[in-house]
Amino acid sequence: MNIRDLEYLVALSEHQHFRKAAEACFVSQPTLSGQIRKLEDELGVVLLERTSRKVLFTDAGMQLVRQAQKILMEVKVLEEMASQQGEEMSGPLHVGFIPTVGPYLLPHIVPAVKEAFPELELFLHEAQTHQLVQQLEEGKLDCIILASVKETEHFKEIPLYLEPMLLALPEGHKWSKAETVPMDDLRGETLLMLADGHCLRDQAMGFCFAAGAKEDSRFRATSLETLRNMVAAETGITLLPKLSVPKSMHRDGVVYVKAIDPEPQRLITLDYRPGSPLRARYEKLASVISAAMKGTCNAIG
Repeated sequence: MNIRDLEYLVALSEHQHFRKAAEACFVSQPTLSGQIRKLEDELGVVLLERTSRKVLFTDAGMQLVRQAQKILMEVKVLEEMASQQGEEMSGPLHVGFIPTVGPYLLPHIVPAVKEAFPELELFLHEAQTHQLVQQLEEGKLDCIILASVKETEHFKEIPLYLEPMLLALPEGHKWSKAETVPMDDLRGETLLMLADGHCLRDQAMGFCFAAGAKEDSRFRATSLETLRNMVAAETGITLLPKLSVPKSMHRDGVVYVKAIDPEPQRLITLDYRPGSPLRARYEKLASVISAAMKGTCNAIG
């Protein structure tokens, strides 16, 4: 038995499909299948039921998967500890982003990070919050950058910046010529929102509900760009994070107006696993990101 065998087993439990698991491990399907059989022979237990078209783990198989996940996590910690012996800001770093942050933040920070740490090799991954949390827990990601939510409270969080949210309005809307709109004016208004699974949905709804606004339950967008297009089509109004807003504040049939009293905003953080020996690395990365966002978003404190 070796670490690679455990990786094959965990990948199979995650993908529930031999071909997909093999692709995730960058090996052929016969190789992965053969190693699983060898593992069964070595342990003297049956890990899989092979009478079905689906991948079904036996009770013994599931117990081994859970233990393998713990072992792989410990291996990840050992690798992180070993990496401290070399250049602290060099080598690979896998960073996760949520879809409402990544596409808009990366153009601001990637050049700054590359200039500050030329030996650091960034691998960027985009997924929704619950997926990033799971991948960070499993050691597939080194750190994640997202809006602070309850699901991430058990991680170590480094605050990066506060990102305001602006009202996105159709060109002909009654507020389209205003410089600012008090949140109390949203009382009785109906706003377009993202679908479930996006943390921005809950954050925006919190501000809207506090102001007495409600959600348009007839439509839920899967992306910020869909929301933007729906506003342009004059189907409603919404709140969009500042980094997704064009500098002109008026483009493609959408006008962006600052909301005030209070200004809706979300806290963006860099999260990593408690006990990680690479704390100094994450703090240095966070410092560069925060510096790069000064003047664009609100600073912490």
